[in-house]
This record gives sequence, C-alpha cells and structure tokens, in this order.
Amino acid sequence: METMEVADLELIEVCYEKAVLLLHANSSEAGILAATITRKAAGRNYTAIFGRDAAICALGMLVSGDVELVRVARQGLATLAQYQAPNGQIPKYVKPETGEVDFWYTGCIDATLWWLIAVSFYDRLCPEEHLGAGLAEKSALALNWLQCQEHQAWYLLQQNEASDWADIMPRSGFVLYSNVLWHWVKRLYNLPTACHTRDYANLLFNPYGNVVPEKRRPRLLVHYIRNRSKGTPFYLSFVNFTVWGMEIDVFGNVLAALTGLAAPSRGCELVRAILALEAHRPFPLRVVGRPIQIREPLWRLYMHRHRQNFPWQYHNGGIWPFAGGFWVMLLARLGKREKALVELTRLARANQVNDWEFNEWFHGVTGEPLGMVGQSWNAAMFILAFRTVIDKKRYVY
Repeated sequence: METMEVADLELIEVCYEKAVLLLHANSSEAGILAATITRKAAGRNYTAIFGRDAAICALGMLVSGDVELVRVARQGLATLAQYQAPNGQIPKYVKPETGEVDFWYTGCIDATLWWLIAVSFYDRLCPEEHLGAGLAEKSALALNWLQCQEHQAWYLLQQNEASDWADIMPRSGFVLYSNVLWHWVKRLYNLPTACHTRDYANLLFNPYGNVVPEKRRPRLLVHYIRNRSKGTPFYLSFVNFTVWGMEIDVFGNVLAALTGLAAPSRGCELVRAILALEAHRPFPLRVVGRPIQIREPLWRLYMHRHRQNFPWQYHNGGIWPFAGGFWVMLLARLGKREKALVELTRLARANQVNDWEFNEWFHGVTGEPLGMVGQSWNAAMFILAFRTVIDKKRYVY
C-alpha cells in the first residue's frame, strides 16, 4: 500500500531553476548537447546533437518561456534537418564541428519520430515563426522514410533489434514504444491511417482482450500469443514472429496512455499496474518492470556492452528521470494532480543527487546514480512536467 507522501514545493521550484541553468550550460550554437561536457561524455559522444535527445529537450525548452532556450531548441531541430539523410532519416547524432553524422548500426527509428513531434510542438507554441512551413520538405521526406518502414496491411512500424532509444535491448518486429510515437506523429500530421495504427497496436500489443482480428495473419499471431503466455495488464513490449516481450516496457506503456494510443480507462488501469510494480520508487521511472535475466531466451551477448544492460541497469530495468517526466504528465492528465506533485518532488530528488548532478540513470533497485552527469533531457522533461502540473495545462496530446 502507498504510504502518505506530500509534495515539496520549495524543492520543486529549486529543481526548475537548476534545470534551466543546466540547459543554458549545455547549449551550443548548433543546438542542445545531450550532456554536460566532460572527458567521459566526449568519449561516448554525449557532447553531440542527438536526434531524440534534442527533440525531446525541445519540448521542455519551448514551454520554459526562456527566449534563449527557445532559440537553441529551434537551432537543434534545424541542425538535425541539415544533416537529414537523402532518404529522409534523421540522424542518431551529428557533430557539426567535424561533420560526423551517425545513423547507428541497424538504423535509429525514433530520432525521426521525435524530430517530427518536436517540429509540430514548436509550430503549436510558436506559430508566428512558421518553422513547420520552412521545414515542410524535410518533414515530408521524414514521413515518407517512416512509411517505408511500415507494414502495409497493419500500419505498424517494423524495426530490427536495438534500433530505438533502448539501443541495447532485443525488441524487434513491431515495437510498442516506436509505434506509440508513430501513432502520435500520424495524429499530429493528420495522416489518415492514424486510427488503423491505433487499432492494430491495441490488437497486437494487447492480445489478451476479447477482440479477434478479422485478418488471418494477425488473428493467428494473437492466438499464438494467447495460447503460450498468461495475460498481463500491460501492453507487450514487442511482437515478432513467434516471439514477444513480457519484460514490461514501463516507459512505452506510459507513453501509450499519455499520447492517446490507450483509452483513458486503460490509462488508469496502467497507472494502477505501474504503482503496483513500484516502478516509481525510489525515483521515477524504472523503465522495465521485470528485467531480462542472463540465460533467458531474450538475453543477447550485446547486452554486456559497456557492462550496462545487466538486470536492473540502463535500459534493462534502470531508473531514468527523463522518463519520469512523462509519468508525471500522465498522472496530471488523468486528474491525479496531488499524486503528480508528489512524483514531481520525487523526480526533483533524483536530479538533486550529488548536488544537482542530473544523473543520466539510476540502478533500478539500489537507486545508485550512474551514467553521465548533467543530462539535458532530465532537465528539459522536468521543466515540461513542472509546467504541465503547475499551469494545469495539457501540453502533450
């Protein structure tokens, strides 16, 4: 049972101020850097302009009302557009000072998705600047690239392993996280198949319901999953041919509820399930509910990479404060404002660790701070969550 907790409004205000300062410190002429410049960060390319990071950061920077942060957010989106691939893909990261452009090993599908989301977000908050019109050709090319990754009958994106933000995880085929973003993009850009993407996502990622797909192949796939696994209140993390993810992508489920892939009643069910998992403790948010264990069928040798993805670490059950920002917004959207303030306090405490280091991630059990310090999207998502709760305004929809 949840113990009674209260929000610390003073700490929340201090964290907001610290977040703004960090984003200023991590700003460059080309856009926002992924993390504060250190030798370790430079060695891992965190001092580059990352597609997903810069786009997610733009959401918080725009609602901050800080003129300089808004300018840097726009510049980051423009830099990514400048280095867009001829086929329309937005890079994983770029280093304008050297001209290096990286698209990862098997593609980086969500950089393009987040870039499109951020461009639309910018247009909504700063319509007088006409950013979307100026990038219309780039956006059309990006949408076309994504449509080339789409299953032509089920309207869901297909991808390889390790090719979204969780880039050392074995999710492949139809991945929940990527398709939540794809449905969001389709709604933002008024693509006529958005409803089909939503319907097929709810069939494949939630195969335990009463709905039976009309088409033969998805029907067979759904029956196969039902007959070989137990039901869960969560969406499956991915669905592929004869294999699917039961590890619980908490972050993907939060996004599904926040952005409209899940109905509001289903969103309330997901919140209850996440609280039951205690995925918000000690800080929000643990991104996987039940980590993939070594020697399980889904375990991959590449998960040893940098010794990061062991159980309860990094993408495999680590705590990511930037994801906690989306969690706070979901609570606010569902009318749980007091709980959202408590979770915003918890998020502030995570960023406060080691005198406001804004650590990249924390161990999912011990809460030990790990990864890079000065993580920009932690700061930006705190700002967006803060403005959502304090302003009582829905910025993400």
